[in-house]
Amino acid sequence: MNKYRADLHIHTVLSPCGDLDMSPAKIIQAAKSKKLDILAITDHNSTLHCQVTHQLGNSAGIWVIPGVEINSAEEVHGLALFDSLESAGHFQHYLNDHLPFYQNNPSLFGHQVVVNEFEEILQEIEPLLITALDQSLDQIANKVYEMNGIFIPAHINRPANGMLNQLGFIPDSLLFHALEITGNQTLDHFKTENPNLSEYCFIRSSDAHYIHQLGTGTTDIWLEELNFEALKNAFVNHQSQIMAA
Repeated sequence: MNKYRADLHIHTVLSPCGDLDMSPAKIIQAAKSKKLDILAITDHNSTLHCQVTHQLGNSAGIWVIPGVEINSAEEVHGLALFDSLESAGHFQHYLNDHLPFYQNNPSLFGHQVVVNEFEEILQEIEPLLITALDQSLDQIANKVYEMNGIFIPAHINRPANGMLNQLGFIPDSLLFHALEITGNQTLDHFKTENPNLSEYCFIRSSDAHYIHQLGTGTTDIWLEELNFEALKNAFVNHQSQIMAA
């Protein structure tokens, strides 16, 4: 098996809270300099920057997984990762169907722009992307599983939009592959505070909104092959294949 260094929670300039320097081109450049092997692009409720970042990643020798950070009706954030750009595109239709329309106010929330590989603006998205979907956490997770994707409740150690703070527990019915922690808290400290969760699979990610944050939270993943099915299997065998750095 080979070890890969992954950051599976990265925002681009498409996310309203993302810095305007977070273009796909700059993200790949920074990931290369920080020796990251695997990235997941996870903008708020949108997959529209997955394709260009995936293409740039291929040229740089970095595997970019198409993904999205979803805000559920309970105001809980979750990460969805997909096996292909086509699957991410299909999930975009689901997002479009269930994201209520609230006009974005760039002066309050920031711009939501789609750019190309040359950092040229192609369009600005009007609906506010950080709005909660009209779908429950269970419904979202079930949809991701139905599409052969990976679902990970995001930054569960954070008070804002983390599952433990919003719900106070992990629902027995919820389907997920791992739990994510972010920030300065170590996994050991988190498990000491939450011993009932210690047997779950954990990843650490940066949740980067600024270039300097990229790679500040990473996960070491051991894979026999660098593909999506091998990644899913690694979550199943997380004791030997996943280590939150």
